[in-house]
Amino acid sequence: MSNRPSIRLKRRWKSLTFLFTVQICLNSSLNVKSFSNNVVNDRFGVSYSRHLTKPFYLRNDGRTGTTHCSIFHRGGNGLHASTDTMEGEDSSQIIAPSKLDQYLSFLTNLFPGFVLGAAILGANVPNSLLWVAKGNLVTIFLASVMVGTGMTLTADDFKSIFQSKRSASVIPVGVLCQYGIMPLSAFLISKSMILNSSAIGKSTTDAIFLGLILVGCSPGGTASNLVTLIAGADVALSVLLTACSTILAAIMTPLLVKILVSGTEVNISGIALCIATSKVVLGPVILGMFMNEKAPKISQELARFTPFASVILVALICGGVVAQNATTGMLSNGFDFLTKRIIWSVIALHLLGFLVGFVTPRVFCKFNTKVSRTISVETGMQNSALAVVLARSIGADPMTSLPGAISATAHSCIGSLLAAIWRFKDSRKSDA
Repeated sequence: MSNRPSIRLKRRWKSLTFLFTVQICLNSSLNVKSFSNNVVNDRFGVSYSRHLTKPFYLRNDGRTGTTHCSIFHRGGNGLHASTDTMEGEDSSQIIAPSKLDQYLSFLTNLFPGFVLGAAILGANVPNSLLWVAKGNLVTIFLASVMVGTGMTLTADDFKSIFQSKRSASVIPVGVLCQYGIMPLSAFLISKSMILNSSAIGKSTTDAIFLGLILVGCSPGGTASNLVTLIAGADVALSVLLTACSTILAAIMTPLLVKILVSGTEVNISGIALCIATSKVVLGPVILGMFMNEKAPKISQELARFTPFASVILVALICGGVVAQNATTGMLSNGFDFLTKRIIWSVIALHLLGFLVGFVTPRVFCKFNTKVSRTISVETGMQNSALAVVLARSIGADPMTSLPGAISATAHSCIGSLLAAIWRFKDSRKSDA
């Protein structure tokens, strides 16, 4: 009888592994098809940041003398929220991606697989990843990811938001969806599915509640840029939204978390949370931007490897959190109720984010389908690793980090599947 929970756990992990493997294979095949179609047809004609996880072209900017990386080279220097194709650009400036770039891109596209694999490894062989959860490694890993993100940004990227009328109207809506829909959804879901459950201990429910709130109040994740591409949405807009929500996280995340937990018995220091967010988000991003400004050539070369490095680091963070909770017996004892409840809460949170994130701009703001899809993806996909790091930084219960670890896999797979459905729907329309 004592072995039944662990047997059920292994069976469920095998089922999840099979489903996510099928989804990942579908995602990878769509990525390859998407890339080839976009290169041939040049449908979107947008420029976006080097941290995106797709094969890219190198373009020499004759005005500045520097080399920029982008999948679609049109649109001039820097990031642009417009997908209008500019005329008069010399196609001879385009250089095909190297084999190494293509290989790194392929591995980066398997982001959900790496995160899921690390979670399974942490659950079944905790000692293999328990070292990640010790000391400050988790914080260092996420800070490194944020430095890589900052290395792809410049001050001009944010200036373009205020210079473009289109950006000035779309960006605020996207940011409001990010910091409005997800925090509120996390609060309602955790209230109904976690805090009202009498079958879970008080300390455990408080920890999971705080973990879900941290996930909901986190900024958009960089994986959303890849999913936006697969969905045939506005990639340049996705990059701008991710950058804006990341910079604002130093203020918005601590503020929203403090507001949402104020009416509960969960105690949290808003100042400590603000300091922790600044250390792992704002500081590293500014450092990366400074490196990009002072050493652009080095930053551009490193940017070839940072997407895949970020995948590995985020996977290790999630695997380490799962391993830490596995050693306490939380993932085997009572798996049928506790862990299932956390998983379904996280899935419901992201599904609501994708759904309401699409309906709000499409129905109420009358934005076109491409922009609405972009905001939907940005809303539904979170920087879950940040939720994990913040939970650890403020000294919360180890269970507080678990929703963030599960979220990293859930939002990547749900987002990729949704993008695949959208792309399939578009292909049906084009064939009709």
